[in-house]
Amino acid sequence: MSDDRPTSRNPGKKSFFERLGDAFTGEPKDRDELLAIVHAAHKNDILDDDSLRIIQGAMNVSDLHVRDIMIPRSQMVSLEIDETIKQWTSKIVSSGHSRFPVFGNNPDEIIGVLLAKDMLSLSLKNDFSEADMQKQMKGIIRSVTFVPESKRVNVLLRDFRSNRNHMAIVVDEYRGIAGLVTIEDVLEEIVGEIEDEHDDEGVTNITPNGAGVFIVQALTPIEAFNEHFNTEFSDEEFDTIGGIVMHEFGCVPKRDDTIDLGELKLRVTTADNRRVRAFEVSQRNA
Repeated sequence: MSDDRPTSRNPGKKSFFERLGDAFTGEPKDRDELLAIVHAAHKNDILDDDSLRIIQGAMNVSDLHVRDIMIPRSQMVSLEIDETIKQWTSKIVSSGHSRFPVFGNNPDEIIGVLLAKDMLSLSLKNDFSEADMQKQMKGIIRSVTFVPESKRVNVLLRDFRSNRNHMAIVVDEYRGIAGLVTIEDVLEEIVGEIEDEHDDEGVTNITPNGAGVFIVQALTPIEAFNEHFNTEFSDEEFDTIGGIVMHEFGCVPKRDDTIDLGELKLRVTTADNRRVRAFEVSQRNA
């Protein structure tokens, strides 16, 4: 059995534990060497899969810019200042989000951010008419933070923490609205996808939508998909049908993008800038 402890024959060679200790004691190391040590720790069962992913995510964040993780403007759920309270309520309930940018009359005019809890609190405490309610709502709209697309994600996370902000509006080089970014978007780059009560948990993976059309969640196991649609997609490379769809597109598809898989036609119904969440499935010859 080989021994990598320093000896008279290999005085410069350190054991794995010595190298791992060096990595975390401030001894200067380059990034590649640090990654190699971390992967060695994972291989030797010192780090589990989750710990490895978090360490890699934390290191990769410094390479990302806001444009890499933001929600594009086309996929933002926003409120218009001249909409009715009923319209605002409908958007808030259907989206399940907690913060909403509020646009003014100009397409690039962001008035502020509305917190759903502020609106709920105001609605419960008062019995206003529609006109009075709109006036009151304008008073609870909070100030908004703007960040450039080029801002580094690790700097953004530091700003979020120090300013206690959870959302920022992303602007392009011409100061136009490019999208938005939240602290959850940043954290998901480090720890992986964060599911909440509005995500797919508890949602039926495959539900009929009439006329031979089905809504399929991207997290549907391939085995379940094959059983339902009588297909034979392999689960050797991907565990979910969403993985196959992403692979076939070759990129993250947008809403209403379509693709053919065998005899099936798939249309993306829900997606963001990082993943597809659900799609509509029908027979190609239907």
